Amino acid sequence: MPANTNQTVRRVIAQHPAKRDDIGDLTTRRPLPGPGLEQLDPFLFLNHHGPQTYPANNQGLPFGPHPHRGFETVTFILEGSLAHADSARHQSVINAGGVQWMTAGSGIVHAEISPEEFLRDGGRLEILQLWVNLPSHLKMSEPRYVGLQQESIPAIKLPGGGELNLIAGEWQGDTGPIETLTGIFMSTLRLPAGSHEQLPVAPGRQG
Repeated sequence: MPANTNQTVRRVIAQHPAKRDDIGDLTTRRPLPGPGLEQLDPFLFLNHHGPQTYPANNQGLPFGPHPHRGFETVTFILEGSLAHADSARHQSVINAGGVQWMTAGSGIVHAEISPEEFLRDGGRLEILQLWVNLPSHLKMSEPRYVGLQQESIPAIKLPGGGELNLIAGEWQGDTGPIETLTGIFMSTLRLPAGSHEQLPVAPGRQG
């Protein structure tokens, strides 16, 4: 992989409101694609579900069995919990702070639903899901899935007071637990208000 170098932020799209596209009673906003950013290869799609509070005895998430092919879904559970099951016999329930990484590859049918406990008791829910395209020579890869709880994701302190949660790729000698097909770097950040951090980006990469 090429050495990391600092790059200048080309454009901030926060001034463009994300498209509101609720799915049933699930509050959904879509920053990508959207009016401020129609395309950012290799990122196909970004949905923000919630935040919202579900009552007891609710119907939960509406994502029953459905197919995917040729890309990867990376799902960040910010609040609540998410159950996964797919046609390759992967199953898990991931809680707040965790991540689900599914490679659809040559094709997979999966369901993302609320666990029985959440259906019964309700509670807060907030989820981000990012779709990452696969290059043409990897689109027929064997489907796979990894579910990580928060405690399995390295939390690295940053000089400016923030925290980097390393999901995939390398950061200053640490390696994220997800082994990706494309060498993508993926992390989440927690930054105190007013803090500043510098995160190098490999040449030729999008951020």
